[in-house]
Amino acid sequence: MQVALGLADRRLLGRTGLNVSPVCVGTSPLASMPDHYGYEVDQDRAEATISAVLRSQLNFVDTSNNYGAGAAERYIGSALTAAGGLPPGFVLATKVDADACTGDFSAERVKRSTEESFARLGMDRVQLMYLHDPEDHLTFAEAMAPGGPVSAMLRFRDEGVFAHIGVAAGDVAMLRDFTATDAFEVVLCHNRFTLVDRSCEPLIDDAYQRGVAFVNAAPYGGGILAQGPQSQPRYCYETASEPVAAAVSAMQRACSAMHLPLAAAALQFSVRDPRVASTVVGISRPSRLDATAGLLAEEIPDELWAELESLAVAPRHWLG
Repeated sequence: MQVALGLADRRLLGRTGLNVSPVCVGTSPLASMPDHYGYEVDQDRAEATISAVLRSQLNFVDTSNNYGAGAAERYIGSALTAAGGLPPGFVLATKVDADACTGDFSAERVKRSTEESFARLGMDRVQLMYLHDPEDHLTFAEAMAPGGPVSAMLRFRDEGVFAHIGVAAGDVAMLRDFTATDAFEVVLCHNRFTLVDRSCEPLIDDAYQRGVAFVNAAPYGGGILAQGPQSQPRYCYETASEPVAAAVSAMQRACSAMHLPLAAAALQFSVRDPRVASTVVGISRPSRLDATAGLLAEEIPDELWAELESLAVAPRHWLG
């Protein structure tokens, strides 16, 4: 069944009380990371994109301390200054990151990461702060230990520096552990709830049952589910496996047969799920806002959804 979708719609972000658009603007492409995305974005284009977002129907932007060594946050800060600050009702999320040189992810690093982000953004508080990619630097026990990074984030939340806290990562098992603590109000996972990978299903169910908002990032898997494997052969920053590439090709043919873009199905797969509070989509130029609205407006018949489901790869090919 087709679900009415639009950039102006709002969904409750779990128990935060915040209302956010079903699409969240991801800013990592604006930091110009060609190794990940295959193209560069200069400062003028990045700032023009953010300015367009601030004037759009969307009200949710996601960034991070380490996107382009802080470039994404600097561009956002410049656009916010020009706009006179965040528009009313706008939600900005950023992330505390480990030290890029030393890997330190201590409570002290949380403090420094926050200070760096605020200096770039021109802000002294933020609505949502994520713990970013802890699996690359910490065990779950280390992250949750007294005096560790999570305790620092909880303290900042108590002090009003962070209105709400979340955790963003790719390790589903670790994210389920974090969700079970009830310390976090939002959980974000990337590349693991798409047309070809459902690794996140147990996490999504955990979060939904606990009232924790689930934010789904990278519904296009880094581009393959938007452009097809001939144009973008990588999934989650690595060369796609043969079964994944074959499944995407078959899905692309199924969509083309109904004169629909694969990207519309990939985006709507995430957005149409009521358990998903918002879906993070990288936006790298102002025109992508109208293009994204167009993808949401496409009417996808039930028979195509059924065919796409039949083409999905087996769980052994998921990222996990």
